[in-house]
Amino acid sequence: MQRVLQHQQDAWNRHDLEGFMAGYWNSPEPTFFSGVRITAGWQSTLDRYRKSYQSEGREMGKLEFSDLNIEALAPDAAFVRGSWKLTMSDGKAPHGLFTLVFRRLPDGWKIVHDHTSAAD
Repeated sequence: MQRVLQHQQDAWNRHDLEGFMAGYWNSPEPTFFSGVRITAGWQSTLDRYRKSYQSEGREMGKLEFSDLNIEALAPDAAFVRGSWKLTMSDGKAPHGLFTLVFRRLPDGWKIVHDHTSAAD
């Protein structure tokens, strides 16, 4: 799971959203909770990221994950907690916490649920 997150961080910092999304299960099943917004499905999540970070006037910034805590729940399931931080070109640095549920699928470990919050 740590390798998946490292690949996601690297892809984000290359502005490669499809590479970033490779860490999620490519299915209508995954859920993403952010604030009070719920997004269901891989494609919907990719579309939301594109709108939020690649549409006109938006930027992706530099992503850093830290404080990772990985806990196995079963041979094919794990719970991951951590922190995220985006460093933007204007010097702003939005940050927050995340909780992920990973499942071991035929194509490797994939995120099936993501709950991300931003600091106030």
